[in-house]
Amino acid sequence: MKTVTIHAPATIANLVCGFDVLGMALNDPQDIMTISLRDEPGLVIEHSDGYQLPTEPEKNVAGAALLSMLEEAGQGIGFHLIIDKQIKPGSGLGSSAASSAGAVVGANYLLERPFSNEDLVRFAMAGEKLASGVKHADNIAPCIYGGVTLIRSIFPLDIVSLNAPDLYVTVVHPQIEVKTSDARQILRKDVKLKDAIRQWGNIAGLVAGIMKVDYDLIGRSLEDVIIEPVRSILIPGFDAVKKLSKECGALGGGISGSGPSIFMLSREQKVARQVEIVMKDIYTQAGIDFKTYVTTINSGGVRVVGA
Repeated sequence: MKTVTIHAPATIANLVCGFDVLGMALNDPQDIMTISLRDEPGLVIEHSDGYQLPTEPEKNVAGAALLSMLEEAGQGIGFHLIIDKQIKPGSGLGSSAASSAGAVVGANYLLERPFSNEDLVRFAMAGEKLASGVKHADNIAPCIYGGVTLIRSIFPLDIVSLNAPDLYVTVVHPQIEVKTSDARQILRKDVKLKDAIRQWGNIAGLVAGIMKVDYDLIGRSLEDVIIEPVRSILIPGFDAVKKLSKECGALGGGISGSGPSIFMLSREQKVARQVEIVMKDIYTQAGIDFKTYVTTINSGGVRVVGA
């Protein structure tokens, strides 16, 4: 097979309290890509979307990920990649991760899968470093593995897949841009010990709640006392969305990645739809354009379809 189509899911990084260590894959939205083996070495990248992203491999996140792969796969290999981005760049929904992860998963498939999922995460992190200046896997890992993932360590890479409970995810994406690199720069360099202890408890509680399918524990653990208080000031309407969504019955939620998207988790689709109405009302009244999604957790990660 010389050509495949790739469906790469959006992801939510951090999951409120798990900065850089927790992530979750979504069923909607998804980037769609086509990758083909070339008869000659090198990378050719095209975009069929309207975002005008770079096509030079060294400046494109998917290109950076593929170049990292080719360092180990061999320089005599070539790929032609066409990207149709459905996940808007700068949305906080893992747009760069979808491109990076989707590209290496598709390429690995064409090469008859010589690399493990862990290898693919390692390659795809080169794309994340290009996008944000830092190698992190909390979007990449769930995009490739599916479901909810815990990144226990980056160096060495240690990824733990968690069995995700049945949950509905409501997302609102205010049409403003928050760059990951900028959102990282405003974070505090020092953390009070009492805040760190509370955060560790929430991370442990969230992981335990997911594994035990304890929805009350999940809800109690969706608290961030370190990152959210700083980053939320970049997102108009954040406090109202969070407060009113929980009043509707949502378990909780917060900033998706570095923002500006906000997500809320619910046990029932009815509640998730009510949360969507709340989100729409808030941003309509604020006069800010937005897009919403009501979706579920993607358990399979990047999907490859023969073309």
